[in-house]
Amino acid sequence: MQRKSFGKMPCPIARSLERVGEWWSILIIRDALHGFTRFDEFQKSLNIAPNMLTRRLSALVDAGLLERRRYSERPPRYEYILTEMGRDFRPVIVAMFAWGNRHFAPEGVMLVDKKTRRAADPVLVDRRSGRPLNEPDFVFAAGPAASARTRRRYAMVAQKKPVAVQRSSRPVRGKKRRVS
Repeated sequence: MQRKSFGKMPCPIARSLERVGEWWSILIIRDALHGFTRFDEFQKSLNIAPNMLTRRLSALVDAGLLERRRYSERPPRYEYILTEMGRDFRPVIVAMFAWGNRHFAPEGVMLVDKKTRRAADPVLVDRRSGRPLNEPDFVFAAGPAASARTRRRYAMVAQKKPVAVQRSSRPVRGKKRRVS
């Protein structure tokens, strides 16, 4: 069964998933952000089958997130270096890390300030205003090149009630849940 391609969808999330939506890809990028560059480093870190790692590395090179460079002539050996696009994925990794640390693995790894060693509390902010990107202050909207279908979709989204912000449990659409 062939999987569906998201490459031509008008959604930036769908187009991003086309490049990094397979879980091994995100873990490979995570390791590359930690400084790993060589096949054996990725394989040892991830405990991934060599054929799967070869496919994922090739896909990341084809997508423009990694660059393949020869570092040895005899025998021929290659390393995988993050491109600018790959390095630009770091905030996504940090956001996934913070979400996963909060909800699934709080005893695991911490993000800390390199100089002070104090724990960081990552939050996405608008570069222009410095304000956190939370609802209801910021919403998704159709862009200038959006199709009529996308414009209709986001017009409907704008009319829906936002998901209530809560400290615990799952979000409830439209109203806040009482916490005892």
